[in-house]
Amino acid sequence: MTFTEALSAAWTRNNSLLCVGLDPEPSRIPAHLQAQPDAIFEFCRQIVDATAPYACAFKPQIAYFAAHRAEDQLERLIAHIHADHPGLPVILDAKRGDIGSTAEQYAREAFERYRADAVTVNPYMGFDSLEPYLAHAEKGVIVLCRTSNPGGSDLQFLDVDGKPLYQTVARLAAGPWNTSGQIGLVVGATFPAEIAAVRGIVGDMPLLIPGVGAQGGDVEATVKAGRTANGTGMMINSSRAIIYAGRDEHFAAAAATAAQKTRDSINAYR
Repeated sequence: MTFTEALSAAWTRNNSLLCVGLDPEPSRIPAHLQAQPDAIFEFCRQIVDATAPYACAFKPQIAYFAAHRAEDQLERLIAHIHADHPGLPVILDAKRGDIGSTAEQYAREAFERYRADAVTVNPYMGFDSLEPYLAHAEKGVIVLCRTSNPGGSDLQFLDVDGKPLYQTVARLAAGPWNTSGQIGLVVGATFPAEIAAVRGIVGDMPLLIPGVGAQGGDVEATVKAGRTANGTGMMINSSRAIIYAGRDEHFAAAAATAAQKTRDSINAYR
């Protein structure tokens, strides 16, 4: 099954457009787990198991694992998701951007070492920096397009033939770059007008939309701007507002409640 096929099935099966981001910061992990040598894995495992019924995908951010020498725990976590929650895609949020043999190694890292179903990439170096990922024909390649951070406009709004640069990225991603049919785009929830513009360019291409929850993106505006004709087309990511919803031994149950409420609030506007 390809990434887009798995994602489409998850949208329907769990009636969800919610992507749960996994950004484990050890200082915020509940105290009763912190002494464990695999605290990051155990924290994320319990979050995953509790929120899986309400999610269409999971998105571990690699920096939160690598900074704490927990890459082996990330491998275990993705293997756990695949084994215990089959069919829920895992997007490795790595934002890689390099060319040639280096990009080939980053692709191997994402898809062979970590066994992710998709990876986020930076298109700044052009198509040849994406080709090694696209060579893994069933895997998703999620290209940064219009990011949710304030500084994104420094480059993404540069004029290119009368249009902002992010729209050029969208057109390329939906056209000549999409050799595998598995490309998606990152478009931030903090800019719903830009979500609508991108949707108009790319048709039904899946959009990974960060920025709801702790970053304050408007759920109603996001859904109305980004939904496809059948009410899908998005992975709306929430990380901190879900995984840190509780701080005690009941943290997983609190995360499940937050995930269900977020999913349901999204569905109210589909």
